[in-house]
Amino acid sequence: MMLTEIMEHTHISCVLCCNCLSQPLTEMEAESSSGLLLTRKRRREPSATEIDDGERHVKIPRCTVGLKHPAPFADELEPADMKPYERVSMEEAKRGTPVNRPVRVYADGIFDVFHSGHARALMQAKCLFPNTHLIVGVCSDDLTHKYKGFTVMNEDERYDAVTHCRYVDEVVKNAPWTLTPEFLAKHRIDFVAHDDIPYSSAGSDDVYKHIKEAGMFAPTQRTEGISTSDIITRIVRDYDVYARRNLQRGYTAKELNGSFINEKKYNLQERVDKVKRKVRDVEEKSKEFVQKVEEKSIDLIQKWEEKSREFIGNFLQMFGPEGALKHMLKEGKGRMLQAISPRHSPENSPSREERSPSPTFRLPFFNKTSPSPSPLPHHSGARGYLISEDDDDDDEDEEN
Repeated sequence: MMLTEIMEHTHISCVLCCNCLSQPLTEMEAESSSGLLLTRKRRREPSATEIDDGERHVKIPRCTVGLKHPAPFADELEPADMKPYERVSMEEAKRGTPVNRPVRVYADGIFDVFHSGHARALMQAKCLFPNTHLIVGVCSDDLTHKYKGFTVMNEDERYDAVTHCRYVDEVVKNAPWTLTPEFLAKHRIDFVAHDDIPYSSAGSDDVYKHIKEAGMFAPTQRTEGISTSDIITRIVRDYDVYARRNLQRGYTAKELNGSFINEKKYNLQERVDKVKRKVRDVEEKSKEFVQKVEEKSIDLIQKWEEKSREFIGNFLQMFGPEGALKHMLKEGKGRMLQAISPRHSPENSPSREERSPSPTFRLPFFNKTSPSPSPLPHHSGARGYLISEDDDDDDEDEEN
């Protein structure tokens, strides 16, 4: 009963998942219904930066489809319906089958180093028809090593990886390399899903040729740029990098199948890389320091220029041709001249023109240039300075 509940829960969850991704499924169904073969490789989906702004806003309905249990193995399930095995045609499968009669699709593979390309292939197989029960066959180590080569993961690890894929409803362990009618009837398989590239192996040009001739083949697409061989190639190509990586994490050279010399070489390379990183960090910090100094020096120069302009402006305002100091000197000179100049005569006094002209003589010390020596006039007894005729008249009046 426990396994039956797990199967029902798995089937319902996968149906919900396909309903949530209704848009991609509709396109896939349209392609499969057209009867045309799909391309050999499935192009990688564009990243977030490659998606246009208009497409980025397209959302799918929010739903919870997470599974709580892995997919069960075929030998752990209860026997299927005892009715005779009758396949579903392609037309009936596309139209949709009853809930209690899902279309049983089989997909097999090695699934070594399980990656997104495997998951996408199983997703396509799951979404071929509206009501699909996906059975996944995983080949054993013996068959794989015989026909394809050595694997990174052993068969138990590969079985377990496939059971935890959300699109899988059932897993068949020790799957056959070539599908026989007995195997198809035992698992009541309606269609076989795989990419349409001819798979030559085990003395055959295409191990799926008889499946295609029987009309049971449903093609899927490969994901470009990701495969188990590509991943292994990356590791082999950058072996030294990954060997040093694992040595840093505590693995020994013996565990990495490396020699003592290689271990010392990797350790030396790691030390050299550390020194390079430190030098690079010092260079970056020095560049940042120089940049900060340049910014501060530029700020200081700008402030110095502003202060110098302000100082020059203040100096010119004070000592320039039209500066405040010149105005102060002019004003002081005017006040001095006003202070030493004689007062104006009263208004009722006779003016200088009305008075009788009388010759005046300036004292010698009032002249700008000293006069040449000349004989004194007859009034030489007047204490060394000249007196006008008006002054003589005044003196005569005083004597009288």
